[in-house]
Amino acid sequence: MFNLITSICLGGALLFPTFMITLTYPLSHKWALFWSNYITTHTDRVFFAILRYYRGFNFLADRSMFKDLPKQFMVVSNHQSLVDIVVHLLYFQGREVRFVAKDALGNVPMVGKMLKSQGHCMIPRKGGASIAMKALSDFGQRVMQKNQIPVIFPEGTRSKDGNLGTFYAAGFRRLEETVRLPVVVCALDGGWRLSKFDQFFRNLKRGAYKVKVLKVFDAPQNKEEEKLILEESKNLIQKQLDEWRAEED
Repeated sequence: MFNLITSICLGGALLFPTFMITLTYPLSHKWALFWSNYITTHTDRVFFAILRYYRGFNFLADRSMFKDLPKQFMVVSNHQSLVDIVVHLLYFQGREVRFVAKDALGNVPMVGKMLKSQGHCMIPRKGGASIAMKALSDFGQRVMQKNQIPVIFPEGTRSKDGNLGTFYAAGFRRLEETVRLPVVVCALDGGWRLSKFDQFFRNLKRGAYKVKVLKVFDAPQNKEEEKLILEESKNLIQKQLDEWRAEED
């Protein structure tokens, strides 16, 4: 009986906001934004509570570097699954985090309407580089005006096997040249286990989503500094992934 009651409570806490944002999004931007903000401040905790309760899948956040974080900054992170969005929201709780994402996410239930309502950067799949760069510039101006934290995944797509992919510089450079913020390097691991639906529950068992800030760079002043930061960011993330996985062996 206790398990049943717990399941109903957790499920309701997760599904009700999803229903409400779907209902209000076409009718009222104000209410859609309200439920979007509710999701980003409450539902992420419920999501991981469900995973922990049923499969022992934990959220392991190392915030030892938080004391070094400036008031506003840009996050560079590796990318493993759609759940990375939830992870960063929970990790940087108390700050308004905004993501650079593909516009295809606009079709994902709850996630798409949340991203649109809150003014995240939705990069068009069609239209060429010039349109994508303009979207990044507009996004950069918005986050600066609202004192938000932009998050970019330089790989551009999710890693399905957990291996770190190529870091592409164009998006990072355009966004940084717009915001001129310090760059915070963040590593995460565990999401690739959730990327395949047919293996979702099997891979969850006694697993963990790990996330950690690795370094804070001063805002780069030119293209050469931007290049060096991106290269070092990838090396730092790869080193952290290797350390985490060595601990698991």
